[in-house]
Amino acid sequence: MSRGRDARLIPLPPTDVEIPDKLYFRIGEVSELTRTKAFVLRYWETEFSSLKPVKSKSGHRLYRRKDVELIFQIRRLLYEKGFTIEGARRHLASDSKNHAEQKHLFQSPPNLKEFKAIRHELQTILTILSRKC
Repeated sequence: MSRGRDARLIPLPPTDVEIPDKLYFRIGEVSELTRTKAFVLRYWETEFSSLKPVKSKSGHRLYRRKDVELIFQIRRLLYEKGFTIEGARRHLASDSKNHAEQKHLFQSPPNLKEFKAIRHELQTILTILSRKC
């Protein structure tokens, strides 16, 4: 009997898996969707701080859609790209940092005063350039 990574991994089909439109998924559903054993999912919760399923009153793990998407990403990094857990953790942290840096660019509404000032500066530059030619 094979031990190690292959024993924990059920190969994914070549096409992308569609995640059902639900609020919460139980660990068995996530295990089937991601083709990852339940004990591996529980272990990943200890290794990846961003993977935090909520617990029901009875103590069952309830994964949200973002958790399932993260599991697919972790699985791809570890099993397809050959990352170590530490490497995958760093990769995910840098991705979230880049996303956070770019997110602020689109959150604030455009400031009309700033646009007018930029427009004025550009018109001034255009005037200077047209005089030199």
